[in-house]
Amino acid sequence: MLLSVLSSACNKAHPGYGNRQVSMSAHNTRIRIWDRPVRLFHWTLILLVALSYASGKSGAWSLHYISGYAILTLVLFRILWGFLGSENARFAHFLKSPWAALRQLTRLAKRDRDTETSHNPAGGWMVVVLLCLLLAQAMTGLFTNHDPGFSYSQHGPLALKVGEATQESLSAWHLAGQRYLVFAIALHVLAIMLYKLVKGHELVMPMLTGEKLLPEGAKAPRLASGRLALGVLLLAGAAVFLFIRLF
Repeated sequence: MLLSVLSSACNKAHPGYGNRQVSMSAHNTRIRIWDRPVRLFHWTLILLVALSYASGKSGAWSLHYISGYAILTLVLFRILWGFLGSENARFAHFLKSPWAALRQLTRLAKRDRDTETSHNPAGGWMVVVLLCLLLAQAMTGLFTNHDPGFSYSQHGPLALKVGEATQESLSAWHLAGQRYLVFAIALHVLAIMLYKLVKGHELVMPMLTGEKLLPEGAKAPRLASGRLALGVLLLAGAAVFLFIRLF
């Protein structure tokens, strides 16, 4: 009853208001834009980053190294998937010029309809930044020296393969990278919140369900098979295993 009264009042104050709302919703369609491998990668990576941070702070180094191996494998998978995977997950599809990203950010306060079937220009560059930071963290972590002169478990898995000066240098990079990574993640989360609150764009649910409500006529991206994703993941895992073994 209350909703009917409010709707009637809006229609009287703004003729055609109700029709516009119906028109916008009537011309939307639900499209599958994210494949399952990308979604599993995204949410698993979040859990692993949290685990790495907590285990590093508590000194649980064995757990820290395991999560580091897993992160390195997932990051390598995502890089390969950016060339071999689904259409909208490929770097060539969503990476635009830096100027396109800047132009988009200047329109952040403007509320408009979401038409993206992949990462938007600014989001695409954030993906690259996060992947680079995570790759740097995982790689430098292999050579870190937590407590010189103590047991092997307090060194990175490959720390004893390099000199002490190299250990110290990479350890410093690893600690600095942690701060940069936390800052980048916070910026990423803030951007998602702003897009939801200011522009009305829902970015979280599509990464959960794979589907997104887009204007009618939007072209659904071609999604790669799960078998291909499994093969790429096994390839990434084998590459990480062989690198650590052979080094």
